[in-house]
Amino acid sequence: MHRFLCASVSLWLCCLGAARAAPSQTADLSRGWQIAVTDFEGETALTGDRVTVPKPAQPRVPASRVAASRGDDGLLTLQFSNSWIAQLRWQGGPPLDLQAYVPRGTVEFDLDVVDLARGGMKFKLGCGTDCERKVPFLFAGRALAGQGRQHVSLALKCFWREGDDFRAVPVPFTLEGTGSGEIRISPPAFKRIGTPNTACPDYRTQSVTPEPLQESWAVEWWGPRHEAKLAEIRAHREAGRQVQLVFLGDSITQGWEKEGQAAWHEQFAPYNAVALGFGGDRTENLLWRLQHGELDGMAPRAVVLLIGTNNTGERLEDPALTVAGIRANLDEIRRRQPQAKVLLLALLPRDEKPDGLLRRHNAKINALLPTLADGRQVVFLDIGSTLTNPDGTLSRDILPDWLHLSPKGYDLWARSLAPLLTSWLTP
Repeated sequence: MHRFLCASVSLWLCCLGAARAAPSQTADLSRGWQIAVTDFEGETALTGDRVTVPKPAQPRVPASRVAASRGDDGLLTLQFSNSWIAQLRWQGGPPLDLQAYVPRGTVEFDLDVVDLARGGMKFKLGCGTDCERKVPFLFAGRALAGQGRQHVSLALKCFWREGDDFRAVPVPFTLEGTGSGEIRISPPAFKRIGTPNTACPDYRTQSVTPEPLQESWAVEWWGPRHEAKLAEIRAHREAGRQVQLVFLGDSITQGWEKEGQAAWHEQFAPYNAVALGFGGDRTENLLWRLQHGELDGMAPRAVVLLIGTNNTGERLEDPALTVAGIRANLDEIRRRQPQAKVLLLALLPRDEKPDGLLRRHNAKINALLPTLADGRQVVFLDIGSTLTNPDGTLSRDILPDWLHLSPKGYDLWARSLAPLLTSWLTP
């Protein structure tokens, strides 16, 4: 279990619990709060015994279904199938002041995981206006399936980040499910002094701690894809083909195999290039893959690295922490392939407009990335302007969902890289 010592928290927060008098030792959500039930495309309130989230006239996910109900035992049930995001969310009450609870406090509830074989779950805690933090519970939740009612106690520090303000939390707790499953939960209670019984990641080291991707929609294919990529590299070696170029990244890199296939065939296939992109990957997931063989058994002359936008999208991570994760991957590349030149790419633009939250956050990461390059063995390149309109906005014909590239987008990306890579790869 991760335990954050007082010495690791800024002085004002460590002392705050003693300096301020909390209104009570416990704050619970059993009364005075509206329970919102949400699907990716809709929301309703649980005001009676049972409710199903209504579907829009033209749903993007027609097969999804989310429902919630109240039980005689005091537990609330969230049922979801084929859902991108399903939630039970406590909101609508007077904003909670949890600041004094953070140093030694817990959020506690009873949990009954009825079924999670094809689903995942997370817990979320609001941290002020436009701020929320989450704790993943995929594997732990699946381990509890069929075990009946269990008491869960999470340290509030699991949800805390340097600079967060917990003095007025409008949405104090959310149970989130993905995929398909059934979860029962009691109204959460916050204890000013509690004893955690559940582990959580340390946000300060999460980006540099290697682990497989923990998302319900990925667990069935992520491991097999890793094995398939090892087999692809092995096939090149056994056939006597030298892999000269490797791309490392997330779904944007994986897209070379689909939307970017034509550009890949034209620009990179002659170099026996390998695309090691996995949808959803964050820096720690790529690091796990590198440490488990994905750069072994070949000697490329060039490696292209694009990773980190999911650190932003999933947890809006401090840019310095994301850069630390990128640095860890660079170090791993250099250890395993010291002969290769590395092209370190700036995160591609996302969000339709330049003032979008995620675009602005990625810009902070990009501003730090040049410090990782020496201009010789590791070269930094930002192609963002190639993919944006003159006013900084994005076009759907290049980034249809404001994140992933279209075939036209991949062609622009390939042409932007070709001059430099050609100079590296030409004998």
